Amino acid sequence: MKIIAAALVSASMLFAVPAHATIERTQFGETPDHKKVDLYTLTNVHGLVARISTYGGAVVALEVPDRNGKLADIVRGFDSVSGYLVPSNSNIGALMGRFANRIKGAQFTLEGKTYHLAVNSEGNSIHGGLIGFDKRVWSAVAHDGPSPSLSLTYVSPDGEEHYPGTVKVTVTYTLTADNSLNIDYGATTDRPTVLNLTNHSYFNLKGHADGDVLQHRMQIFANTMTHRDSDGTANGKIEPVKGTDFDFTKPTPISTHINDSNPQIAGPQGYDHFFIINGKAGTLRLGARVEEPTTGRVLEMLTTQPGVQLYTANALIEFPGKGGVRYLPHTAFCLETQHSNNSPNIPEFPSTELKPGQHFHEVTVFRFTTLR
Repeated sequence: MKIIAAALVSASMLFAVPAHATIERTQFGETPDHKKVDLYTLTNVHGLVARISTYGGAVVALEVPDRNGKLADIVRGFDSVSGYLVPSNSNIGALMGRFANRIKGAQFTLEGKTYHLAVNSEGNSIHGGLIGFDKRVWSAVAHDGPSPSLSLTYVSPDGEEHYPGTVKVTVTYTLTADNSLNIDYGATTDRPTVLNLTNHSYFNLKGHADGDVLQHRMQIFANTMTHRDSDGTANGKIEPVKGTDFDFTKPTPISTHINDSNPQIAGPQGYDHFFIINGKAGTLRLGARVEEPTTGRVLEMLTTQPGVQLYTANALIEFPGKGGVRYLPHTAFCLETQHSNNSPNIPEFPSTELKPGQHFHEVTVFRFTTLR
């Protein structure tokens, strides 16, 4: 592994296809408490590039080709760790936990004991609390090879953000020779706890600085979704999507219903909803496919998780992104593979409990191709 004491490497330096896959480490800044943050650049044999920060395990950049072979960076991010230190920005591209998404009332009961969490979203707890996994510096081990990978580990102590149990989490990012970014999640605990992990990357297949995603054609392989209460939490009701504003069972431009008066969409000013992926949870299966017609880029998402939260970047990011870009609403989308929000409070939903002796394991794949 080559170590470079520099800031972000220019994307233009990596447009040529490398002779072999590489992984490099650069300095990315430090936190207010003087913890050093590194940036790892993974390049596969076809020239695809993934840049991953040890702060929050964030995917900072992801450079993939269009139908003409031209690379573009297709994810939101920041030029140094300072951008991620703004509280509202910390989840951009990051690993979310202990519990991704919302827990209603900021509390849950597990094995007869009620745990009270920090309130940080409309009376609820979201994305692990005030200082979730997205705001932690993870330890890193790089792996060379035809498909370079980076293993990130964080040990969350018992009582952190009021969750029970010491939880050891290892997430491995692999940039494969067949043009996929694979994310492998693993965790163990020494006490019963709840766990829901995801990656919160914001995609724009035109390029992160190239306008809205409204004409991206979205297909989600889900016949049902969870009902969203006004505060964004699931209430246990499962609804069919066919014929509704949430019907992405066939390729559909994101714009088709995003401005409808349906309160489920008008409330969050776009999509912020959980879809239950068809097929058996725990098996790797196709969950979504997104086409961008002007560049020809295609993103296919496969996962073992029960479902996916579709979020259409409904909020304005005030802090400038990479290259000074101002990230406006609906200029990206997220496919957050996970269990449904509020699952600890809905016994009918698949359990998110992790017990001592069990091994949490989930896989998500983002595969990149182009339209012919």
